Amino acid sequence: MNHGTTPRSDKRPGVGQAPELCCEGRRYAPGHTITGVGKINQVGLIGGTFDRFHAGHQNLLMSALSHCHRVEVWVTVDSIARAKDSRINPWGQRVEEIRQALAPSAERLEFHELEDLHGPAPTHNQATAIICTSETMPECEAINRIRQETGMPKLEIICVDHTVSWDGKPISSSRIRSGEIDRQGQRWIPESFELNEMVLTAEVEAELKDPFGQLIPGPEDDPSHAMSEVLILTQEARGPLIAVGDVTVRTLQDIGRPADIGIIDGRTKRQVWEGAEGIDSSLYDAVLECSSPAGRLTPSLLSSCQKAIISWREGHKSSLIVVDGEEDLAPLFLHPLSPIDSVILYGQPGKGVVIRWCGEDAKQRCRRLLSGFEAI
Repeated sequence: MNHGTTPRSDKRPGVGQAPELCCEGRRYAPGHTITGVGKINQVGLIGGTFDRFHAGHQNLLMSALSHCHRVEVWVTVDSIARAKDSRINPWGQRVEEIRQALAPSAERLEFHELEDLHGPAPTHNQATAIICTSETMPECEAINRIRQETGMPKLEIICVDHTVSWDGKPISSSRIRSGEIDRQGQRWIPESFELNEMVLTAEVEAELKDPFGQLIPGPEDDPSHAMSEVLILTQEARGPLIAVGDVTVRTLQDIGRPADIGIIDGRTKRQVWEGAEGIDSSLYDAVLECSSPAGRLTPSLLSSCQKAIISWREGHKSSLIVVDGEEDLAPLFLHPLSPIDSVILYGQPGKGVVIRWCGEDAKQRCRRLLSGFEAI
């Protein structure tokens, strides 16, 4: 069966999923194109992974429901889906997200496990339609050839246009997992941060004082103890290991595991730190320089963070970001930009190292906090 576009159960601190889809006030199937429109079909077939249920999935399924009384949704089993990407959520969770997003229309959906490319489509004797995108149209045509060869009637192919994101590219589960867009296809960082220097407000500053991650305790005079435990706990990370702060970056270097992305400002506790001179920039594929005064976020800092993330995502290239000013607020950019299951580390003076896994919950929190900044 054709596969459509594509949250892992995880009890690690800081990992969670929080779908943002909302059906209220939404125009279903906006701008989609249907080919082969005919009678209302009794049974339609659709298949896919359906990970991180998003606006494109919703458009696809609502289009299917508008052409069929009943739709069989064949959802790829975990063994196949996770061979593609281990971050794909369990089958049951993927199905439940569809049910919740499409209620009460979900009563007309039947869910099944898809264990191969075509599923039951070549031999299904009740279905009269199959729903796809242009990307998977060839598979539907192949299914119809198989049906004709065995004397079965062809299925009506209902082709639905991709739903596009803010940048004009299709929304996909892989783009969501890579951190590029949210489930509605929107950017995680407001455009105002690309255009203006933004200042921290008292309200946001107060909220930032709350813990944001898992603290791994360790002596301040030897952070390698805590960092060694951190590396054990984060060895399954699927994204870059990002270190914020000179001590954190230097400690990873000293124990033989330099950060994939490090960000430093030459200070610790807002005082010049002599140990920063020992940070070896030659260990990184690129050194990026930017400026960002204390209590502010700048387009310069955002650009460097974007370049570092893209460089890792496209070629697993490492970067060291050197900030003229302070790097303390950089996680508010790094979380929204980073792939799901990246890890961001920063030191907590006198206590140890904090681990924060990058998930949709962290991205949503950062976007909310960013909305509280003010333009200068």
